[in-house]
Amino acid sequence: MPSAPVSATPARNQALSLPLRRQRLGEREGYRVWLPDEQRVEWQPGTLALIVCDVWLRHECRGAEERMARLLPRMDELIAALRDAGALIAHAPSGTIPVYEGQPARERVLAVPAVEPPPDLAHDDPPLPVDSADACDTVPDHDHPKHEKGMPYPHTRQHDAIAIDQERDVISADGRELYSYFRHRGIAHVLELGVHTNMCILNRTFSIKQMVRWGVEIALVRDLTDAMYNPARPPYVSHEEGTRLVVEYIEKFWCPTVTSDQVLAAVRRGGGA
Repeated sequence: MPSAPVSATPARNQALSLPLRRQRLGEREGYRVWLPDEQRVEWQPGTLALIVCDVWLRHECRGAEERMARLLPRMDELIAALRDAGALIAHAPSGTIPVYEGQPARERVLAVPAVEPPPDLAHDDPPLPVDSADACDTVPDHDHPKHEKGMPYPHTRQHDAIAIDQERDVISADGRELYSYFRHRGIAHVLELGVHTNMCILNRTFSIKQMVRWGVEIALVRDLTDAMYNPARPPYVSHEEGTRLVVEYIEKFWCPTVTSDQVLAAVRRGGGA
């Protein structure tokens, strides 16, 4: 069950104790199996950023919009709690950044000197467990036409349900911009939420694969994401199972995950056991 909203302002600058989950290949009763492996970390809020990935107002897929609508209240709750705890909130609505030109949260990230990221670390990139072709699981309608090459995308800005604090947040969908700002702010750890798990969450220049290759510690908030997957495509499972498979793929090969319940509980504890 979702936890109650954070009712009190958390203590700032106290470490957040987070149980990060990976998957490791092990043995059980003589068989090779994937086993969950949870390790607790202590992250200071002042060294933590939360990336809000592609939480758009509109999408070409009706199912994607409907599932996003169910996630939005919890997303905004988590964003507000982490912001009040002292973490940096980075809004990254790809393809819509010109809308935010001149806004303080956009100018803030542009004002810091550029920092050249380190060379990419070598990292295996196994294939995804789901087929991402023809990924919308709902029948297109007049309000959600399938995107055609050369046509504008329906997303024009971040969803209005996600508040942007112009005094504290930043807006950027560019990995190098965010890397430079993270270095400027002393950010050492990153959480990420948003969509879509098998696409933008993995592949944007500010997202999981690139952050891992730059040596940045990153974790996915696994209950605040959604895959673009069509059950008519391999491996022919439900949409929910498809998302779960992608989350476990990330835990196996790229980075750990955590739930919003666990993050909010850590915020409420203010670093206590």
